[in-house]
Amino acid sequence: MTEDTSFWGTLFSGAALFFMIAWIALILVAGFKLYVKAGQPGWTSFIPFLNFFALLKIVHKPWWWFLLLFVPFVNIVIWIMMFNELSKAFGHGIGMTLLLIFFTPIAYLVIGFGDSQYELEEDPIF
Repeated sequence: MTEDTSFWGTLFSGAALFFMIAWIALILVAGFKLYVKAGQPGWTSFIPFLNFFALLKIVHKPWWWFLLLFVPFVNIVIWIMMFNELSKAFGHGIGMTLLLIFFTPIAYLVIGFGDSQYELEEDPIF
C-alpha cells in the first residue's frame, strides 16, 4: 500500500513541478514581450535589478525611485504608482492596474501577448 501512495505522490509532484516550470517560462516570455513592446531590450526583463531600471524607463520615472523600494510602506505606494503608470503606458485603465497589483503574472500575459500598444509620452525623463 505504501508503494502505491509513494508512486502517486511522486507522479503528482513531478506533474506539479512541470506545470510550475512551464508557468514560470510563460511569464518570463510575457515579460520579455512586454519590454520589447515598450522599446526596451527584452533580455533586461530577466536580470534582477536591471529589469526594474528598464521598467522605470517604460513608465518614465527617475532612477532614484529604485531607492524608494527600500523604505517600508513607501515601497507599496511606489509599486502601486508604477503599476498604474504601466497600465496607462499601454492604454489601459484602472482594471489593468488592479490586475497588475493583485495578479501581476496574468497581467503580464495580457499585456505581453495581447494587442496592447505602448503609447510613448512626448517628454520622457530618460
